[in-house]
Amino acid sequence: SGNYYNQGEIRKKELEQSCCVLGIPASDVTVIDHRDLPDDPAVEWDTQLLATLVLKHIEAKNINLVVTFDAGGVSGHANHISLYTAVRYNVCKLLWVPPWAGCRVLVLESVNLFRKYISFLDVLISCLLPRDALFILTEEETEQAKRAMRYHRSQLLWFRQLYLLFSRYLVVNSLRLL
Repeated sequence: SGNYYNQGEIRKKELEQSCCVLGIPASDVTVIDHRDLPDDPAVEWDTQLLATLVLKHIEAKNINLVVTFDAGGVSGHANHISLYTAVRYNVCKLLWVPPWAGCRVLVLESVNLFRKYISFLDVLISCLLPRDALFILTEEETEQAKRAMRYHRSQLLWFRQLYLLFSRYLVVNSLRLL
């Protein structure tokens, strides 16, 4: 629930507002508030517990595409890495189970600090490197993503303000099939 600074309720509301900007209805937003999955950048979550919760959500919503972090978690955040590990666990162990039969998984590529903060200039690099999918946002889509991120007021610390200005992830995203 994003309760690292005891702001779980605030962050839930911010998430719903952000999703609204992106055209995602509140009914499609699921917030997991589990005592064994604390919001903490230093805590690795239990793979099997998280894998079970993710699979349950995929089954309940009949999801056919999952987009998640890669092993680097984009920012090195332990919770992000745990999510990747849980999704990979599901794919490797449960791929033959019917809900996964038609479900693809794409992982967002973590890039080095230089590439992360060269904004649109990374489009050239990303086009030259191998990947399974490449998403280049239009100027309108980039502005929409920035508007959505601004709803996360409780998280907009100085370095995230720089992220809004310079991050390649607001312009280009390279992904690989898991």
